[in-house]
Amino acid sequence: MHFLFLHHCRRPPAWSRAETGLLLGAVALLAVAWFGPALPASVQQHDFADLRTLWGIPCAMDVLSNLPFAFAGLYGLVVLRRVGPAMPDAASRASATLFFAGLLCTAAGSAVYHWQPQDAGLLWDRLGMVLPFAGLLGLTAANRVSERSGWAVAAAVLLAGPLALLWWSYRGNLLPWAVVQFGGMSVVLVLAFVPRRAGALALYPGAVIALYALAKLFEAADHAVFGATAQWVSGHSLKHVLAAGAAWPVLSALAALHSDRPGVSHTTMRSPWAQESTSQPQTGAGA
Repeated sequence: MHFLFLHHCRRPPAWSRAETGLLLGAVALLAVAWFGPALPASVQQHDFADLRTLWGIPCAMDVLSNLPFAFAGLYGLVVLRRVGPAMPDAASRASATLFFAGLLCTAAGSAVYHWQPQDAGLLWDRLGMVLPFAGLLGLTAANRVSERSGWAVAAAVLLAGPLALLWWSYRGNLLPWAVVQFGGMSVVLVLAFVPRRAGALALYPGAVIALYALAKLFEAADHAVFGATAQWVSGHSLKHVLAAGAAWPVLSALAALHSDRPGVSHTTMRSPWAQESTSQPQTGAGA
């Protein structure tokens, strides 16, 4: 009885250096968001290149190009269900679920916004983006640092994202949202160079960031791409496709985990990186 009491009352493990680094990084980002100069929204934020109406859908290409987000989200939830208890820890499973469910919300919010681009719709568009951001950050932290850091990081983004958007909505200051979005992606990039935890998913966060960065480049070149393609497709439409493609490394890691389960054929759902991930030590760094 005395042993059981001591077992339940023992202290949690001390913080690791990586967990301390995450906390210091979060404090630094919070300081930038709070004390940094106000960042007004661009007066051209609703000025998209492709305004064509197709099949009765206004701004059709920017609306329909959100379908890949929905496909990736649905497929990810199906794969996650198949993986079942093979997920390495509860934080990884919850974060992956949040990530893929968030892609569905992103598809809906972005489609609604692009149907009639205005500030009210943009708020819902960005609120939908908070969910996959939180899921990706939580999954990466659980993958590279610790399970409890995965829970903490996902919860922090779920809190900070809506607060940043409310601040932008009422004060016109976009800086806190920029910190959530680009600061969060910077954290994922840094963690990409931290060795994976033993038994963690063979996740390559650097690949996610590379695809997302490419998507942002096409977003910035919206009009230029539209002109270069003889008004066939705009940069913003391609941005949606590439950003949805950033889900592929997560899907690939889950597919490799599923194919390694007993009784599952290794010819189904095989990841293109699965051979590489099985030939490397589980604690190898990924980028």
